[in-house]
Amino acid sequence: MAMITDATLGFETEAEGVAFARNVLRIEAEALERVRERLGPSIARAAGLVYRCPGNVIVTGMGKAGHVGTKLAATLASTGTRAYPLHPGEAIHGDLGRIRADDVVIALSQSGETEELLRILPAVRKLGATLVAITERASSSLGEASDCCVAIGRIEEACPLGLAPSASSTALMAVGDALALLVSRMRDFSPEDFAVYHPGGSLGRQLSRVEDVMRTGRMIRRARPEETARDVFIRLAGPRRRSGALLIEDEEGHLLGIFTDSDLARIFEKRREAVLDRPIAEIMTVDPKRVRVGAMLSEAVELMQSHKISELPVVDRGNHLVGLIDVTDLIGLVPADFEE
Repeated sequence: MAMITDATLGFETEAEGVAFARNVLRIEAEALERVRERLGPSIARAAGLVYRCPGNVIVTGMGKAGHVGTKLAATLASTGTRAYPLHPGEAIHGDLGRIRADDVVIALSQSGETEELLRILPAVRKLGATLVAITERASSSLGEASDCCVAIGRIEEACPLGLAPSASSTALMAVGDALALLVSRMRDFSPEDFAVYHPGGSLGRQLSRVEDVMRTGRMIRRARPEETARDVFIRLAGPRRRSGALLIEDEEGHLLGIFTDSDLARIFEKRREAVLDRPIAEIMTVDPKRVRVGAMLSEAVELMQSHKISELPVVDRGNHLVGLIDVTDLIGLVPADFEE
């Protein structure tokens, strides 16, 4: 493998390369600031059209603007708006059939003169859809054809040749985010709503409720206060999704205490094995930390982290035991330095 040197990178020194990269970020940051200052009432009007749209929101653009449009459609969809991307090239070969009169079409083009985009505008107008443009000038062909134009002004590209879309793509994406999040705010979109659209991964699980992941039924090791720990371990032996805690409850199912694997380890460390033949009520942790059913999973994670516990009982309003959150079910949600 050839060794990479400053010369092969096209710079005399590595520092010059770093300076170039920083200058790209400076140009793009300054472009965003100028767009922020130029943004006017049209962004609010565009958001209103999207918010009141009875159909779907179709986002289209060509080249880099098309990639930005795909991201905008995804952001809209994740925040409660039915939105789909549409490639202009595919649109003129049949995909225009996806557009209906009650839809809103958002078209992105920095110049407002993109040929592939302009070719579909007559059909969009004929179909009766509302057209929102995000482009440089309201006087551009795209801007004039639209029902609402969000004009972001001329953008200086970060590309040294002034050719590769860079700062302009950044600006289009930022304005798209502003539009999507404004619509989200108009919908009063809540964390609970967000969880519905993000069920997967670490983020989705943190936005879930405790009952979505808690262990129930045979997956909980329950005991009565008069039973001995040894008898409980024997009684609950057998195949099951093992938890590191015994949950002690009274005859009515009220949570009284908890006895964990860590408690058992400490007993052996101190050579106090005889207490295992005493009522478990004598060695359990009385009134343990708990979370109520219906709470956000993130609340449970924070409670487990702050108190360094690996098991968290879940109870109802009457303090009846209904489930258990085990740290092994929360991989990826607790910090790396989580300790029992």
